[in-house]
Amino acid sequence: MDEIAELLNKLKLVQSSKTEESVSTSIIKEDLTVEGVAKAIVEEKCKNIIVMTGAGISVAAGIPDFRTPGTGLYSNLQKYNLPDPQAVFEINFFRNNPRPFFELSRELFPTLFKPTPVHSFLKLLNDKGVLLRVYTQNIDTLERIAELPDDKIIEAHGSFGTAHCIKCKEEYSMQYVKDIIFSDQLIPKCTKCDHFIKPDIVFFGENLPERFFKCMIEDFPKCDLLIVIGTSLVVHPFASLINKVSKTTPRLLINREKVGHATFYSDGFLWDKQNNYRDVAFLDDCQDAIWKFSELLGWRNDLQKLIDEANESFLKRKQESTKPTTNETKIETTTNETKSETKDETKN
Repeated sequence: MDEIAELLNKLKLVQSSKTEESVSTSIIKEDLTVEGVAKAIVEEKCKNIIVMTGAGISVAAGIPDFRTPGTGLYSNLQKYNLPDPQAVFEINFFRNNPRPFFELSRELFPTLFKPTPVHSFLKLLNDKGVLLRVYTQNIDTLERIAELPDDKIIEAHGSFGTAHCIKCKEEYSMQYVKDIIFSDQLIPKCTKCDHFIKPDIVFFGENLPERFFKCMIEDFPKCDLLIVIGTSLVVHPFASLINKVSKTTPRLLINREKVGHATFYSDGFLWDKQNNYRDVAFLDDCQDAIWKFSELLGWRNDLQKLIDEANESFLKRKQESTKPTTNETKIETTTNETKSETKDETKN
């Protein structure tokens, strides 16, 4: 037992030594507050910011998160008679029964929602020239709808943005899939091989996009500020990204509660540790918090302008969505032709 105790003490000394080395170069070492983080940005000490986001940033848009008891998505799927709530996003289940997923997609399709203030803040970071990348777990494409450039977004779990046939891999647009989902047909099928078309969402049992891993390796060593917003940090490998930044990089969590705590056995945030030298937790509703953070940055008016633009764009998109698309006309025409053929056969 004495040998084990001695070994543990040595490990603590090594950790303490590394922490002291990191503190000497931490840009917020003297002010571990959200004000300290904002000051570092204003003083142009953070020019390669990475933001990690989860379902919490889209709740204000009307999209439920997954795991909140009572209101989360997984708590409200009884009508689909699933063997398990997660089955709706399991690839093997989808191959055998895609209907529950596409019925749910009618409620979650991204063009039905407008970006939140957090989404506009992400664009604002980019407009200010300080955003390196946004890594999101969300599949709702609201970052794109907020007009954040595609090259700045890593959709770790895929999105509705594109779709492919699960058999021949033929690619289809989001609009094509949407038109079918919202028609009587509901389930889109490949025009080449007649197998199901699936939006490029990463289901359980599938690999994450190759671009996620490629950019992760390139981006995180460059990161000089990590901001984590609206996530429970329980799904890996996404959750482990908080440990990919340099030991000197400040990390800000904007969330309703603390998540991703460090333990003796795993890395993580250090707020409640005596050796915390870089981690800040800003506990609040993420939309309210982003307004407060923007105020500290002196960006409130800029954020309001982007939100106003996003609202105008949403209203315009909503008006356009009421007009029939070419694909909707094609579906309707095909249906009418089929009905006509059936009537002719009956007459004969």
